[in-house]
Amino acid sequence: TGSAASVYVSGTDVYVAGSEGTEAKIWKNGVATSLGVNTSIDWITVSGNDVYAAGGQGGIAKVWKNGVPTSLTNGSFNAYVYSVYVSGTDVYAAGFENNANNKTVAKVWKNGVPTSLGDGNTSTRVYSVYGSGTDIYVGGYEYDGTKYIAKLWKNAELVPLQNSGNDAYITGIFVK
Repeated sequence: TGSAASVYVSGTDVYVAGSEGTEAKIWKNGVATSLGVNTSIDWITVSGNDVYAAGGQGGIAKVWKNGVPTSLTNGSFNAYVYSVYVSGTDVYAAGFENNANNKTVAKVWKNGVPTSLGDGNTSTRVYSVYGSGTDIYVGGYEYDGTKYIAKLWKNAELVPLQNSGNDAYITGIFVK
């Protein structure tokens, strides 16, 4: 069985990120390229001639550029990347890495260098990263033990949001 997680259109080319069995794949105009076994991807984007995918393999957070993986974590703790944003030569990846207390810690990696957005005392996770000018926005949630609270960070600083008291989280960001 297979599934599609993300689609990106660039000119006349259509890119689809997804999976078939235990393999993450990228389809370009219907032609599949495997990213390896026991892999998963949730995001695809194109910048110039480069194709980026975000996901993981065996608990290691990874970003693929033109099918070549870069590990963002070493596998000591479970980690995953949900989104990638590219600005010039800078590549931003948003996701999480578990800590020693088995809490998920929201992270954004810029060119492979991580910045933690959570304090590690509660579980946080981010699903989307997007830039506008020199500003980088990252969205996700914090789980306080009873509910999910939507969280937005701008340049790694928390932006106050009014939450309704119901479970809420951010899965996508676009800035115009």
